[in-house]
Order: sequence, then C-alpha cells, then structure tokens
Amino acid sequence: MLQGIFSRAREEAGNLEADSPSIIADMSAFSLPFADRSVVAALCAVLFFPLALVAKDFVKPVAKTAINYPAHDFHRDSNVAIAADPYDTLEKAKIFSVDFAAHGFLPVFFIVTNDGDQPVSIANMEITLITRNHSKLTPVPTSELYRRLSNPQASGRPSPVPLPLPRKVKGTVSKKEMEEIESSQFAAKAVEPHGTQSGFLFFDVGGISSPLPGANIEITGIDDAKGEELMYFEISVDKYLDATQKN
Repeated sequence: MLQGIFSRAREEAGNLEADSPSIIADMSAFSLPFADRSVVAALCAVLFFPLALVAKDFVKPVAKTAINYPAHDFHRDSNVAIAADPYDTLEKAKIFSVDFAAHGFLPVFFIVTNDGDQPVSIANMEITLITRNHSKLTPVPTSELYRRLSNPQASGRPSPVPLPLPRKVKGTVSKKEMEEIESSQFAAKAVEPHGTQSGFLFFDVGGISSPLPGANIEITGIDDAKGEELMYFEISVDKYLDATQKN
C-alpha cells in the first residue's frame, strides 16, 4: 500500500517537472504587453513631438486700443493714442523662442491707435527711450539684432563688469528666429481711421541697470492727413510699473 502511494507521488512529481517549461513560457508571454507599451510610447513621442514644436511658434499679441494700456499718451485734439508695454518679465517673454534678455535686448510692445476720421502717417516716426540717467536709446534695427544674436560677444555698448567672461562661439540666426523677429517688429507706415497698429520694438539695454524705472518714451514725426506734424507724445514707463505692482 505504501509502495503504491510513493509510486503515485513520484508520478505526480514527474508530471510537475514536465509541465514547468510551459509555465515559464506562459509567464514570458505576459511580458509582451509591456514591450508593446514601450513601442507605443515611443511612437507617440515621435508623432507628438512635431506638434509640440509647432505650439512654440511665435504669435504676436492681439493689440487692444492704446488707451487700454497703463503706459500711454492720448491727444484729444487728434484722437491719436500711443502706448508702450514692456516685456520685461520671464512670463511675458515666453511668447518668444529667442532669449532677447540674454543678449541685452528689451522687447517693448508698441501700439498706435487712430480714433480720428482721417489716416495718420507714421513713416517718419522717431522713438526714443530716455532712462532716468538720461541715456537715450532708439529701437535697434533688424540688422543689429541679427548681428548680436549670431555673435553673442558683439555689443553696442561696453559691459559695466570688467571681468573675463567665457567666450561664446559665433553662430548663425536660424530661419525660425529670423521669421520670429520679422513678424514681431513694428513695421506700419500709417494708421487708418479708427484703426490700431502694433508690433515690437527692441532696445539695447545691455550694461544699463534698471532701465525702466523713471524712464520716458518720446515719439515724434507723426503727421496728419495734411502732412502736418502732430505734437510729440511722451509715455511715462512708471505708469506701467505702478500697474504691474498693483496686480
């Protein structure tokens, strides 16, 4: 009787050994879904990565009428208003792919609104940012932007820090950066009746400590429909800074 029991036990043990490979095979089969998930994840990354790049393309802000910005000057006699909105924070500068601040540039969103019944010409308009230390800055031309962006060591003004800085390799301005700069800049030559024109101006503030507090922006060279120049405009940048602090 005991021999019969031992015999059956040995047979069952043998059956377990014979079945063990199939158990391992079954376990390995369960590993396939994880591999599939990795492949799917990789494919999703490849498919959605271009979409992420597209999402970072520059889109110029939609301009409000100039009087709706804190820093503005409005002439009631001509019904023309001009506003300036500095992009001096990291949050606001996120709309650009170019790090203008790292190259010493301050982007300023510039808005001109004509609420009159006749067009005004801004083809001869001149804009000057005057700091509290009486430094007079004019908008940097496109050629200078390209030069500075392609050669980070190039500068229009000396650095106030006489320390040896690491040299940067001269590069080039990418097509995307060029398109961003061209599409962002203020380029209007006239403002139609009851219309608004806007765009960015770039000022070289490299080497200037706190260029905005106490600064004013003066605008001249705006002509009415008869060709007569309007009285100059003056925008206090402190109005913008005060509004920013209140918010």
